Amino acid sequence: MTSTERGPQVVPPVPAQPGDQPAPATPAYRVPTVPEAAWSMAGCRRRTWVSRAILLSILVFQAALSLRLENTAFQDEAVYLSSGHVQIAHLLYGTPVPTDYASYFSGSPVLYPVVAALVDARFGLAGARLLSLFFMLGANTLLYAMTRRLFSERPALAAAALFAVIPSTIVLGHFATYDSAAIFLLALAAWIIVRTDRAPLVAVLLAAPVAVLAVGTKYAAGLYLPTLVVLAALVAWPHRGRWSIVRAVLLVIGVAVPILAGLHYSDVLDGVRATTTAREHGTDGTRELLWKTAVWSGLMFLTACVGAIAYARRGRMNESPPAARLGVAGGVWRALLGLLLCGTALLAPAYQIHLGTSVALYKHLGFGLLFAAPMAGVGLTRLVGAHFRFPQIACVLWVVMLCTGVTKSAEWFTSWPEASRLNMALRQYVTPGAGRYLAETPNVPVYYLRDITDQTHWTSLYYIGYRDAHGTVHHGEDGYRRALADGWFDLVVLDGVATPQMDPVITAAVRSSGKYRLMATVPFGEDHGRYRIWVKR
Repeated sequence: MTSTERGPQVVPPVPAQPGDQPAPATPAYRVPTVPEAAWSMAGCRRRTWVSRAILLSILVFQAALSLRLENTAFQDEAVYLSSGHVQIAHLLYGTPVPTDYASYFSGSPVLYPVVAALVDARFGLAGARLLSLFFMLGANTLLYAMTRRLFSERPALAAAALFAVIPSTIVLGHFATYDSAAIFLLALAAWIIVRTDRAPLVAVLLAAPVAVLAVGTKYAAGLYLPTLVVLAALVAWPHRGRWSIVRAVLLVIGVAVPILAGLHYSDVLDGVRATTTAREHGTDGTRELLWKTAVWSGLMFLTACVGAIAYARRGRMNESPPAARLGVAGGVWRALLGLLLCGTALLAPAYQIHLGTSVALYKHLGFGLLFAAPMAGVGLTRLVGAHFRFPQIACVLWVVMLCTGVTKSAEWFTSWPEASRLNMALRQYVTPGAGRYLAETPNVPVYYLRDITDQTHWTSLYYIGYRDAHGTVHHGEDGYRRALADGWFDLVVLDGVATPQMDPVITAAVRSSGKYRLMATVPFGEDHGRYRIWVKR
């Protein structure tokens, strides 16, 4: 039997040798205990600069994702910028406004359109789109600051990194419409509410004018006012207790009074009804809308839900030993905060399903994801684990979201016809200051050819009220057929993309009238699409 088979052996102590030195009475060196300063969670200059450098890298990457998108003006961009130029001319020179923009715009025609038109006049469409990029970068910066205040540094950086790569953020960062400005203002209002959680109660009123301006910029932003009010109460509850309810009431008063006054003393109520509260219902099915919502925002929302559940179960946001002795908000409070932020992301898709339309869904999802992003940041950090135990999870999740954002944003940004060749061709046939023209998307040529034409000379395929020689007014398809049969339009432009149902109707009416000849076909896009330009004989 070997020694290992007999079991452990007892080794007798080695006797001291004659030349050995006696052991000292006290150790020559003692390992000191680690001071709590080494675990400090307080901010320091090095940590601040590292965090800012990472945030700056995220913002630069976000800007690169948006700036890579290229196309001529979308019809919404064209109409907002054109109306802004009209409003400026009206304010400066008293030029009449040709149409009541307030009756069908989804935001005040004297706010964003005017600001964007001022930039457009100096820097063109690229400048107006760059303005939107600044708004989205500002929104992400405020998101970082708000998340850092609510939780800690790591979830804040994670939230900014996730928000930077979702399709809505990428598209709206290079899209000259109301939405980027409204998202920035909502982010600013939310940051003020969170930042003043320990300040005197009246400090919350600083967020009121910002929230009102957000609603004025884009009426759909009003859907998120209840979230701001509840957030005002929740973030102050751990410090103020029941007085936080008074804080929320103050915010309600500060927001409601100017909004009600604006509705009473202005003419925007028709626009609010037409584009928001009483918008015409579409025919898109619930399944289709849910699928589009899942593709554009599903992974971000699921990550936020993971964060909300994890935060409700454990509120500690730091691995340092002193953090274990710090008090954290109760589980009910944490659960309510997670429910509020994640639930806000469902408002836009729920409303779009109610309307039965996917129009502008890709934009509206970004509003809700702004509020869900803090919880998504928490979710990502919890998936990674303490001391970066599973960094591969974060990498895979972020890369998948990045790929989705890149592909979907590029897919959407090329969904409308490129119009640079069309605009060059139309200059040959449009009479300066005169003529009657029919087009599927008249706002685009009106914007690009505003030096020789304006909106009063153009008719779209969405509405017509044609009065014939006998004084009878014709609407819809009958109106277009009779107007073309009478040769009322001097020029007709069709692309087959914007209104595919009406395109064959107008094409047949143009050909059967015998009063128009096809002057040019202008190619666009990679799918071999063509503009067709008919001119009156």
